[in-house]
Amino acid sequence: MASSSSSAAKELLAGFVAGRVPATRLVPAIAAEYYRSADAKQRAALRPVMEVLERAAPGVARLARAETGAGFDIQLAERPFPDTFERALREAAVTALAGGWGTTPAPGEAVTGGGFWARLVDRVRRLFSASA
Repeated sequence: MASSSSSAAKELLAGFVAGRVPATRLVPAIAAEYYRSADAKQRAALRPVMEVLERAAPGVARLARAETGAGFDIQLAERPFPDTFERALREAAVTALAGGWGTTPAPGEAVTGGGFWARLVDRVRRLFSASA
């Protein structure tokens, strides 16, 4: 049974892959969902995206003193996402959708948002998945 937050994360990822959601909106939402989620399956599904985020903008999250008592809160750091990592982020989003939540975007859906590079990645991915 999927929670509303995981379905919102899936919708954002699918929208990003299709070209409807910009990286500036995706990055903080997925990082917040990753650090807030206690669901191990969802965190594992989002891990490829988080790896790209951490490479592109190290320190996406930071520890801060918790206002409610002892311990720490995880807060998002305001960092711009570099455009040079957008293709890697798109590939990680496709991986997250395919690996963690069951369905891969339709080949035409991934192609519409990314142009030539998305078509190339899609074809290479199909080539390797057919031989596996």
